[in-house]
Amino acid sequence: MNRELFGVFDDRETFERFRTNDEFDQVLAAPSVTVGIRDPDLGTPGWTSSYTDANGQCVVWGEAHAPDDDSSVARWLLERYRDVGRDALQSLNGSYLAVLDAGTDDDSFVATDPIRSRECFYTDESDSRVFGTDAGEVGRTIPEPTIDRDGVLEFLHLGVALGEKTAVSELNRLPVDSVLTVDSVDPLERFVYRPETFDYTAELADRLERAFQRRSVLPDASGVLLSAGFDSRIILSQHSSLDRGYTVGEPDAQEVRVADRLADQYGVSHTAFPPDERYLLPDESKVRYSQGIKESLHIHHAGYTDEIDVDTMFHGLLCDTFFRGHFTAETTVDVLDKRIPTGTLDPDPDPVGELLETFGYSPEASRELAARTSFDVDPETFVETAIEDELDARASRAESVQNTINCVGIANQPSLPFHTQLSDQFVTAFLATDRELIDWHLRTPPEHRTTETFLEACKRLDDDILRHRPPDRPHDATLLNEIERFVRRKTPFLKSFQPPWPDRERLFERYDFDQRFLADLEHVHELPVRHKLRLVDLRGWLAYWGAAETCSLPWLTPREFATA
Repeated sequence: MNRELFGVFDDRETFERFRTNDEFDQVLAAPSVTVGIRDPDLGTPGWTSSYTDANGQCVVWGEAHAPDDDSSVARWLLERYRDVGRDALQSLNGSYLAVLDAGTDDDSFVATDPIRSRECFYTDESDSRVFGTDAGEVGRTIPEPTIDRDGVLEFLHLGVALGEKTAVSELNRLPVDSVLTVDSVDPLERFVYRPETFDYTAELADRLERAFQRRSVLPDASGVLLSAGFDSRIILSQHSSLDRGYTVGEPDAQEVRVADRLADQYGVSHTAFPPDERYLLPDESKVRYSQGIKESLHIHHAGYTDEIDVDTMFHGLLCDTFFRGHFTAETTVDVLDKRIPTGTLDPDPDPVGELLETFGYSPEASRELAARTSFDVDPETFVETAIEDELDARASRAESVQNTINCVGIANQPSLPFHTQLSDQFVTAFLATDRELIDWHLRTPPEHRTTETFLEACKRLDDDILRHRPPDRPHDATLLNEIERFVRRKTPFLKSFQPPWPDRERLFERYDFDQRFLADLEHVHELPVRHKLRLVDLRGWLAYWGAAETCSLPWLTPREFATA
């Protein structure tokens, strides 16, 4: 990877048992924590920074902003920690990992941002606790890795390993909103739902404006991954220095045509990358960013990175989750055996069912997958139990069923490899992780975290933001959009709304991915493309760091062959 943080809770001598100094741009060494940083943009305002004084050291890795526009976020955090302890993390803003050593074993830790948008992997399989951002590099320190059955099954059935699991039993992840120390994992209280009454629209508009102001310090030559939807257009509207927008799609696709109009509206050049094998290709440009815990399917842009000519990249990832209720359970109406969301809050949701549906769980596909592997478990019972466990684990952070559903969804967001890959290639601005916007999400009741509230806030910042509507949302009301979607699908001679993303089934077949990546597993060729891509991701990730030979993979053999 272009950027990496790797460390040990020990001295430089221990660090050098695992890595060499010349692998990193900088190594900060102390008796209690030694950490290496590789980042070509180290020291850029708003980005990775480090600081050392006579009594301690600190690294803040990723996008980070301190209060009062302090030019060195790492220095600010170390000095603030000495005044208020871990409460200093309440004011740190962005998408980051922080490694701090204030001079004693009791004052050394690694902390995630509140939503764990930057993963920290760790293991205790050597003499000292090892941690880092690259799961493969941390995994290499494990002498005899073994497959974690539950982590693998969750990944294959849901597209994400839940909680702190990975595909390997000896490799763990730091939980959401927590700190890692030499011998413990401690929860924090930055991500806890506390609904209040206030002017939700006005406050969201003000906080969006300030979030963009903070990110104005990032390097020029800025781009945006541009869709025809709502989330990326607010970036076009509010970031005056954007140069280019990029979309993956056919030139005549509805999504591309509207994205092109939006770019023209805001004076930004626009490039549409035609979907070819690069869109799905599960090679190292994608698979190593999936880290064996989330599917690489979401890294739509990875194959086109070499053609993207910007320094800083903006994106709207998770805006729908934090501002528009992506994980909020809505009431539905049944029309001809089809459930149509109404846009109103479900007063009595089924949390397990809601999360399975939002994660995209397919009972039929999972039964087919189970029949073609040697894991002897009922997939439906397994995933339901796994989701129930996650709901129990996050319940203390929420005061209602609706917010617990949201908390589990955010803690296990499958699409984060999208951001991980981008941040390895560019300085990235992750709007949704702004501390003030997360606070808005936590304080706003779920019935007000809606598309309507978000659009009203956006219109306060730009009253022309809906000049070109998304092609699949011609109406303001959610129910009207869903009704038109249904009518178009069922009525001859009416064109259906086109999906926003290219047809992965067609591309998978066109480029013969079955034979290129699964030729030795002919018994899985009948599975849906999404599940086959997960198999390729997992095998590729294990092979990338040399674990495929030591991690036994008998589950890839169907039961009838395993017992023959």
